[in-house]
Amino acid sequence: YAVAIQFGAILAVVGLFWKRFVSMVAGLFGRDEGGRHLLIVLVIAFLPSAAVGAVLDKKIESALFGPWPVVIAWVVGGVVILVLERSGRIPDRGVTAAAGTDPLLDITYRQALIIGVVQCLALWPGTSRSLTTILAALLIGVAVPAAVEFSFLLGFATLSAASVYKMAKDGGTLVDQFGVVTPLIGVLFAFLSAVIAIKWLVGYLQRHDLTIFAWWRFGAAAITAGLLVSGVI
Repeated sequence: YAVAIQFGAILAVVGLFWKRFVSMVAGLFGRDEGGRHLLIVLVIAFLPSAAVGAVLDKKIESALFGPWPVVIAWVVGGVVILVLERSGRIPDRGVTAAAGTDPLLDITYRQALIIGVVQCLALWPGTSRSLTTILAALLIGVAVPAAVEFSFLLGFATLSAASVYKMAKDGGTLVDQFGVVTPLIGVLFAFLSAVIAIKWLVGYLQRHDLTIFAWWRFGAAAITAGLLVSGVI
């Protein structure tokens, strides 16, 4: 169910970045060089997590799909954010691309591969896929707007593949357990929340650092751990 409703977030990315998708389709047919380059770097970045996920899918589900692994991932992610921010490793948000250039199209094959490898960390439940890819992009010199946009475009490919794979494998079980209407409601609200979250995040990260997300993760981890220890959940 959690994977199925990701279709809502996928549709949100398509709606918000539809010009990029048009450009990539044109590039596929040799009519847009920039779109072709973007398509290639997205494929490069997508492949590592797709390969690792396909090989380790069952092991990840059996070992890491549980409340305590998620709590640990929240804490670790928060620590990583604070360490990187306070060490000055993340570039200044004021750095922008030269006028008339598109920093998204400046992402190289090597950078795409690095981002894709780091995205594999998000196979651990509780590790934010967008956080890992945005951090990786920023650390290797990608401008903030391009890092955020590339993360969400990469998310489209990654979430689409995961959703199609899971639905092909367990779609019948999903319908038997939840019916059709309940998943569709989930898709709708996933779409709405994704639109709001993406638009807010793009603007927020151009003016602020990532520290707030570290403290959010610590807070969520503390509350969840408390509820688990007390037997409430």
